[in-house]
Amino acid sequence: MTVTILPSKANGKIEAPPSKSMAHRLLICAGLAGGTSVIQNIDFSEDILATIDCLRALGIEISCGDRCATVRNPLRAGETIGEIVPAEPEGTFPGSPGCVPEARSAYVPTALDCRECGSTLRFMIPLCLMSGQTYMLRGSRTLFTRPLTVYENICEAQGLMFGKEGNQLTVSGRLSPGEYEIPGNISSQFVSGLLFTLPLLEGDSRIRLIPPVESRSYIGMTMQAQEEFGVCTEWEDDLTIRIRGGQKYRPQKTRVEGDYSNAAFFEALNLAGGNVTVEGLKADSLQGDRVYRQHLERIREGYAEIDLSDCPDLGPVLIASAALQHGAKFTGTRRLKIKESDRGLAMRQELDKMGVTVETGENEILVSTGAMRPGQPLDGHNDHRIVMALAVLLTKTGGTIRGAEAVRKSLPDFWERLAGLGVEMRVEQE
Repeated sequence: MTVTILPSKANGKIEAPPSKSMAHRLLICAGLAGGTSVIQNIDFSEDILATIDCLRALGIEISCGDRCATVRNPLRAGETIGEIVPAEPEGTFPGSPGCVPEARSAYVPTALDCRECGSTLRFMIPLCLMSGQTYMLRGSRTLFTRPLTVYENICEAQGLMFGKEGNQLTVSGRLSPGEYEIPGNISSQFVSGLLFTLPLLEGDSRIRLIPPVESRSYIGMTMQAQEEFGVCTEWEDDLTIRIRGGQKYRPQKTRVEGDYSNAAFFEALNLAGGNVTVEGLKADSLQGDRVYRQHLERIREGYAEIDLSDCPDLGPVLIASAALQHGAKFTGTRRLKIKESDRGLAMRQELDKMGVTVETGENEILVSTGAMRPGQPLDGHNDHRIVMALAVLLTKTGGTIRGAEAVRKSLPDFWERLAGLGVEMRVEQE
């Protein structure tokens, strides 16, 4: 899809999109709860559909309606999530004792399609290690370039299967309760994935984080979602989470809160000359990206120095905002390299086409300022946040974005929302 934007001043009020991060977590908690749960205010983006598809592959029944999901788990007492799908014939899964070549080639493990969603992949791996069955997780080429070493090391230590080949991963075995030591600066998604699963095991567990700890707020969001479904996990100290075993998730009716991460793109339109008000954001939200308003204000006031360690998803929109205003220095940018694209490099390449200099280092990004100009078509790099950040810039200068369909990953109605604010555009399907 190609979108051409005309210079426009966005104006009006807009309801914040639903939080994708919280929707993932509530769907998983609902899937782990025996019985029926209802989750309202869901945006069925590609990432959320990936989590729904994976839960269905694990035997969870999910029906989707008007921004609402009904989740039914047919678990009986004493069952684990993996036991509600057909069991594998004993001795025939790959790597099992006595497995003959004919049986190995004939066996097809249950497949979970994670599409291009890192959250889905990292949340699902521990769930697949509950029943002792074999599962294959697959996804896009770029998805499997993201680090998975934390789980690989856990599986090796516990004697579990962890076989990565190309765009797929095969896991098998039963995760054990106990002590887990995890680096705190790779991804909080590993911590959240274990948090979903460990309370269901028989014994107690602890997760000890090796500092520095980044994106701590996302761990808090996972714990908040669990608490809503009746499961308690708690901090013992700044680096240790205690998880009591033998707990059960209880079905709930709940609603997804507004998303600060995607709301940032709409408020950034104000730095391009717009007048947009975003409503429907929870004031006491645990979302780390709620800091976007403070960062946008600092950028508006002058050259800013901003640490992105705890809010890497804000990187593209803040880089775009800095280019529109006074420039900025961003530190803690290392993790921008392992997203859907290398986001620092992607923004550097596209801003260069507009006459703005961006310097990317190992863990910092410097954005210059200057008169931006429309130029050659911009590339969305198959990254939803790059596309939306470029759209903010083009409301100022006008121009074209190729690969604009990438917004479907997190905000499928982004272009409709932008048009509703008075931004003029032409959309061409390719």
